[in-house]
Amino acid sequence: MKEIKEKCGVFGIHDNHDASALTALGLHALQHRGQEGCGVVSFDGKSFHSEKRHGLVGDNFTNKDVLKKLPGKFAIGHNRYSTTGETSLRNIQPFFADLHGGGIAISHNGNLTNALTLRENLVKNGAIFRTTSDTETIVQLVARSKRIKIIDKIIDALFQIQGGYALVMITNKKLIGVRDPLGIRPLVLGKIKNSYVLTSETCALDIIGAKFIREIDNGEIVVIENGKIQSFKPFPKKKSRPCVFEYIYFSRPDSLINGKNAYEYRKNLGNQLAKESEDIGDIVVPVPDSGVPAAIGYSQNKKMNFEIGLVRNHYVGRTFIEPTQSIRSLGVKLKLSANTSSIKNKSIVLIDDSLVRGTTCHKIVKMIYEAGAKEVHVRIACPEIKFPDFYGIDMPTKEELLAANKNLKEMQKFIGADSLKFLSLDGLYKALCDEKRNTLYPQFSDHYFTGEYPIERVDQNDNKIVSQLSLLSSKSNN
Repeated sequence: MKEIKEKCGVFGIHDNHDASALTALGLHALQHRGQEGCGVVSFDGKSFHSEKRHGLVGDNFTNKDVLKKLPGKFAIGHNRYSTTGETSLRNIQPFFADLHGGGIAISHNGNLTNALTLRENLVKNGAIFRTTSDTETIVQLVARSKRIKIIDKIIDALFQIQGGYALVMITNKKLIGVRDPLGIRPLVLGKIKNSYVLTSETCALDIIGAKFIREIDNGEIVVIENGKIQSFKPFPKKKSRPCVFEYIYFSRPDSLINGKNAYEYRKNLGNQLAKESEDIGDIVVPVPDSGVPAAIGYSQNKKMNFEIGLVRNHYVGRTFIEPTQSIRSLGVKLKLSANTSSIKNKSIVLIDDSLVRGTTCHKIVKMIYEAGAKEVHVRIACPEIKFPDFYGIDMPTKEELLAANKNLKEMQKFIGADSLKFLSLDGLYKALCDEKRNTLYPQFSDHYFTGEYPIERVDQNDNKIVSQLSLLSSKSNN
């Protein structure tokens, strides 16, 4: 599954002499959450310092000269994959603003469903925007608040925004973390020696040797100052509804979610899929890397051999910046190749985590047949994706989603498989929480499958995103 991408990863650390270097390491662990750009802002007790780059963390923040430009014991960082705003350098976070009481830098993972409406009102009232990112809307709201204390300014801004979000901020004294009222986007707290860390996933804590403390609660604001933590919960209490795709796909397999690592959840999904599937096929083959845990769970349940029938090239990256038509036509073969010795003359059960447009799956199925497979039976470890997302995930429109426009037989024909089966919605809940779906208040944000959106889509009209309010060319680096 290559068509869905998370928006961002965030990281922040308080009171550590190696703050910028540790932030760069944390972002490296979160690279899967965004590959378009990365940035770090540090504070040295007097001044804030900012460095932003296009591309990967390892290509930009392993240089000693770059890290020397980021002195100080406070730092926050950000990996970007754009869902809102252009790919210009000016849209790369963290964002910084001078306020009356001092500076503030903000990193944001997620998407606001009313950012454009707020932005239009702010512009009418004299606000000047430099970017097309919805994160700048948050910065503007904080800056324009009439409240005195920074925490009150932030709360003032938060009561005006809607959507799924996790924020990490630094001021000249504080490290601040915020999670949206439903807990759609993830945020965790850790500690390394005497320094507290806020980040998107526990894998970023592991890479720097930090101890995981807890997940930030839905609707919680944590303020860290002088080694002490304060917790604020200004919103009306709501049950948590984390994004179900954090469990299915987004979070790195070794990251903890609700006390269990993502790998175990994904094996459970495969196990449940096997329970719902007939006995068929000779071997189980995953689509790497996303389908591997589910395929293991499936093969264990069915007591079938697990084989690496597809080999992924992890080094393709952005090699072909301007590919020719002949190169472009190779498509999926640039990243995947069939392991003929494993699949020739075999009936294959092909496992993946999800099916979005179906174009990649079609190419993979064709590749497996060309390698000599007798049959290909596709099994998907989540329900049919019929609805787009508006809370921080780059997902196609409803018109582009295969399951929104075709029935099961038509989807099977489109991808060219001998059979096709999805995990049921009830099976999804059994695998993830051992409970039935609460129809009145679902345990997850599962709108991808159900169309039940937990937060109003103020800026959306007929599933089409309202155009960004910017006249500045994306080629402009200012």
